[in-house]
Amino acid sequence: MGKGLPFFLRKNSRRRLKKAGGLQSPPSAPPPPPLRSPELIDANYNNNNLVVGAATGPGKGKKKAGGAARLWMRFDRLGNSELVECDKSAIIKRVSIPARDLRILGPVFSHSSNILAREKAMVVNLEFIRAIVTAEEVLILDPLCQDVLPFVDQLRQQLPHKTAVNIQQVSQNADTHASTGGQWLPVPEAAEGLQCELPFEFQVLEIALEVVCTYLDSNVADLERDAYPVLDELAMNVSTKNLEHVRSLKSNLTRLLARVQKVRDEIEHLLDDNEDMADLYLTRKWIQNQQSEALVGSAASNSITLATPHLPRLGSNRSASMVTSSVLDDDDDVEDLEMLLEAYFMQLDGTRNKILSVREYIDDTEDYVNIQLDNQRNELIQLQLILTIASFAIAVDTLIAGMFGMNIPCQLYQIHGIFGYFVGSSSTGCLFLFLLVLGYARWKKLLGS
Repeated sequence: MGKGLPFFLRKNSRRRLKKAGGLQSPPSAPPPPPLRSPELIDANYNNNNLVVGAATGPGKGKKKAGGAARLWMRFDRLGNSELVECDKSAIIKRVSIPARDLRILGPVFSHSSNILAREKAMVVNLEFIRAIVTAEEVLILDPLCQDVLPFVDQLRQQLPHKTAVNIQQVSQNADTHASTGGQWLPVPEAAEGLQCELPFEFQVLEIALEVVCTYLDSNVADLERDAYPVLDELAMNVSTKNLEHVRSLKSNLTRLLARVQKVRDEIEHLLDDNEDMADLYLTRKWIQNQQSEALVGSAASNSITLATPHLPRLGSNRSASMVTSSVLDDDDDVEDLEMLLEAYFMQLDGTRNKILSVREYIDDTEDYVNIQLDNQRNELIQLQLILTIASFAIAVDTLIAGMFGMNIPCQLYQIHGIFGYFVGSSSTGCLFLFLLVLGYARWKKLLGS
C-alpha cells in the first residue's frame, strides 16, 4: 500500500509531465521520407541498374498489418528509375490527383482502359499498364508483373534518348521567356522548339500504347496460329473433341475482342473531344504557369523601378495580351496528340479486323459443319423412307401368307407343288410393289439420285 502513489495519481503525474514537455517549441514537421523499397526487390533488380530508394532505420521498414502500401516504380525525364513503396495518401500528395482515380488503378478495374487528364497528372490504365504521368516523372504500379516488365524496359531504353533534346529546348525556352531588354518574346516563337519532339507525358503514353498494341497483336497472332488448324480439322472431322476446341477458341476470341475494343473506344473518345486532348498537355501547362509567374514578377518590378507608372503598365498589358492569345492558340493546338492517337487507333483497328476475320472464319466453318450435318440428316431420312417402303412391301407379302395360313377350306391346297409357285409369285408381286413405290418417291424428288 505504501510503495507508491495510487494509480489515478500516477496517471495525473504523467499528464503533467506531458504538459510540461509540451511547453517546448515543437520540432518542425520533417519532410516525407523517401519512398522505400523492400530488400527482395533490390536483390531481384540489382542487375538492371535501378536506383533504389534508401530504407529507413531498423524496424521502420516493416509495413503495418493491413496497410495500403503498394509497390511503384518511378521514372524521371532522364530515364532514372527507382523502386518505391508508398500508400494512397503519399501518391495523392505527390501527384495531386483525387482518391477516386487510384481506385481506377485498383484490381477491380484491372482489365479496363482509361486515360484521364487531371490538373497536374495523367492517369493511364491500359490493360496491364497502370501508371500516373506528370510533366516531370511517371509512377508505374506493380512493376514486377511479368506483363509490365516490357513496358519498364522500353521506358529505360527510350526515355534517356528522347528527353535529352527536350530538356535542352525547355531550358532555352525558359531563357527566352525571361525579359530581354524590357521586352518579351511571343510564346509561339519561344516554344517553337518544343514541337520537334513530343512532351514527356506523350512519350510515356506512346510507349504504353506501343507495348499494349504489341501485346494485343501477339495474342491475335497466337490465336490465328491456333485457330485455323483446329477449324480445318473440325471441317474434316466433326467430333466432340474438335467441337470443344472450337468452343474454347471462340470464347478466347470473344474476350480478346472485348479487350481490344475497350482500348480502341478509349482512344476514339479522346479523339472526339479536343478539350480532353488539350488537358493532356501537362508540359504546356507547366510552361504556362512558369510564364505567368515570370510575367507577374516582371510587371511588379517594372512598376517599382520605372519613373513613369503608365508606360510599364502598357507594356505589361501588351505582354499579357500576347501571352493570353498565345495560350489560347496553344490550347487549341492538339495536332501532335491527335496524330499520335490516330496512329495507334488505326493499329488497333487493324488488330480488331484480324479478330473479326478469325471470327468470320469460325462462323463460316460452323455454317459448313451445319451443312454437313444437315446433309447427313437428309441421308438418314432418305434411308428411313426406303426402309419404310420395304417394310410396306414385306407387310403385304406377310398378309397374303397369313391369309392362306388359316384353316379355311380351299381347293388350292389339293394341287400338288403349288406352294413354290404361290410363294414365288407373291414375293415377285411385293418386289414389284416396292420398286413401284420407290420410283414414285424418286419421281416426287423425295429421294436423292
